[in-house]
Amino acid sequence: MKEFKLPDVGEGLTEAEIVRWHVKVGDPVKVNQTIVEIETAKAVVELPCPFEGVVSALMAEEGQTVDVGTPIIAVDDGSGPAAGSGGAVAGEALSGGEGGTAERAGRGEALADDMVPAPPKEERQPVLVGYGVKMGAAKRRPRKQPPAAPGSGVSATPAAAAPVSAPPVSAPPVSAAPVPVSPAPASVPAPAGNAHAGADGPGTGRVAVLAKPPVRKLAKDLGVDLATLSGTGPQGSITREDVHSAANAAPGQETGPARPAARAVPAGGEERIPIKGVRRATAQAMVSSAFTAPHVTEFLQVDVTATVEAVARLRALPDFAEVKVSPLLLVAKAVLVAARRHPMINSSWDEAAQEIVVKHYVNLGIAAATPRGLIVPNVKDAHALSLPELAAALGGLTETARAGRTQPADMAGGTFTITNVGVFGVDAGTPILNPGESAILALGQIRDLPWVVDGQIVPRKVCTLALSFDHRIVDGELGSRFLRDVGDMLEDPLRMLAWG
Repeated sequence: MKEFKLPDVGEGLTEAEIVRWHVKVGDPVKVNQTIVEIETAKAVVELPCPFEGVVSALMAEEGQTVDVGTPIIAVDDGSGPAAGSGGAVAGEALSGGEGGTAERAGRGEALADDMVPAPPKEERQPVLVGYGVKMGAAKRRPRKQPPAAPGSGVSATPAAAAPVSAPPVSAPPVSAAPVPVSPAPASVPAPAGNAHAGADGPGTGRVAVLAKPPVRKLAKDLGVDLATLSGTGPQGSITREDVHSAANAAPGQETGPARPAARAVPAGGEERIPIKGVRRATAQAMVSSAFTAPHVTEFLQVDVTATVEAVARLRALPDFAEVKVSPLLLVAKAVLVAARRHPMINSSWDEAAQEIVVKHYVNLGIAAATPRGLIVPNVKDAHALSLPELAAALGGLTETARAGRTQPADMAGGTFTITNVGVFGVDAGTPILNPGESAILALGQIRDLPWVVDGQIVPRKVCTLALSFDHRIVDGELGSRFLRDVGDMLEDPLRMLAWG
């Protein structure tokens, strides 16, 4: 019997809410099979099981908040009762109809297992990221190293001691991150003459699929098997629309975490909503930011007619056929170019070291409104991407966020944020800095306004930019120059080529 404890999936997680179990008592489970969805302060995360066996107990209910390190599931792997399981879990396992286990416990073998050093095991326990680091907290006393079993090929040193130099042959593969590995779909014979390039191909036993990386990522996030789709794109390639159609048409297909049922609200009464998860994390971060960094916000109205025209031209190019092109793409590119011209805008304040950390890379965050609340995933090393790559990255980021599958790592390490309030029909706002960043840009709605051009009043596409910055790092002059540069590039997108 083995117990799986709630791991720290990143960034010092202290607790998480059990959103939905994917298994029930009596179900067989395999290594890396998704068993539960948890909601952290930042995202809904699917946890894979590090053991293989049969589920003997679910130790936390859906909707329950559990501390990191607390056992949440017990799996019977045939090894006997879990160490130190004299409490509820052991009682449930022994009384659950497992005659052999109950008989062994009655003979006192469970007690013997706790007091006599166990023989060396022939398989290495798979370790999830953030889970294995807590193994040092085991309460058993260190064991003396017994001689290795002949032919086992494994050192008898306990797992908490020196690391094993080489994994045994029988050890199952372990993923480098807590990402569930879905069972491979049934292979499909490839038709003769199919020469499409892609991740599938000769020797894989599957139809080769023609799809760009962003489409493959979207399909993976939505749980759609590309091999089952007929592409409607050029040369039969699969497009985003094909993936969305398949996801929406598939019976019972889930594109995100299970949502709670609608609450009945008495007419004229009050409703109390627990403050937890994303809402609590957002509130804490915003209060900390607002009362730590002295905020300054500047506004700039910009004629973005040329940007709107450039967006229309980009959409017609083959390089952008499979990605979404919107004014946000060119705003993001303008921010990246302006940050290269003014590096201090992309920095952070280290209070402990009394230093300003200037970052010569940009992890570009995009604020996204989701059913769970506001999250800010970021595009890693956005400064190094070409325009089509940036478009694909932004599209994949927003699709994943709307599907509720953004991982904590995708929201860590941001250096600059853009929030697009224009999609809600809002002209401007005073955004609050993301903690650890020195600036955030709000993009207002684009609308037709009278504008003076060459002395004549003409209708133009106009939007308002709002830049909030940390006045400890960014002086008014620097903030103004950065904002003016972004505005100039949106008025004339060719400046992105000249300055970039």
